[in-house]
Amino acid sequence: MREDMNEQLSKRSAVPGAVYRKLVIAASEAIRKENSGHLIIADGNDVGSNVIPEITDLNIGQSCRGYHPGTISHYKAPWAHKDPENLPEPKWPGQVGDQYLSREMLEKYYKPWIDLVKQGVGVHCGECGCWNKTPHAVFLAWFEDVLDILSSNGIGFSLWEFAGDFGVLDSGRTDVVYEDFHGHKLDRKLLNLMLKY
Repeated sequence: MREDMNEQLSKRSAVPGAVYRKLVIAASEAIRKENSGHLIIADGNDVGSNVIPEITDLNIGQSCRGYHPGTISHYKAPWAHKDPENLPEPKWPGQVGDQYLSREMLEKYYKPWIDLVKQGVGVHCGECGCWNKTPHAVFLAWFEDVLDILSSNGIGFSLWEFAGDFGVLDSGRTDVVYEDFHGHKLDRKLLNLMLKY
């Protein structure tokens, strides 16, 4: 339900807060009827981009995303860009197109989520990572800032996938020296980075 409700509805626009609250209350009541102590986490609004203030009183966590900015995390991803082959080369930090990308911009982006934690609401970054076309050094520099900001503010994270284009195994990156791991290609630098946090 998490992905279906948020991502499908948000393709039209963000889900109105009152509607989100109504749906979360109904779902949480059904879940807690079966297991009163079950941890419930709702996706942030607009595909995990925005805090949902309307549900902060419900003893329900909220889930953000670790893909900001998309010019880094989804570089050349055909589903994310109209003309993926003609994008400016990503840098971290640095000027990319008409925008300067930096840790400061990440801190501003995550501030509402950090403020939510300070209010006592549990926050988890339910998806994060970088598609395999972003240069590896740029990905790691950016991702270290993302993970440091999240972790230093009590926000845990989940890599989008363990194995695959965003993963620590078998990512298909062409600029990584892989290590053999039980028949898989391990990105040791990415693994070591995640182990820090």
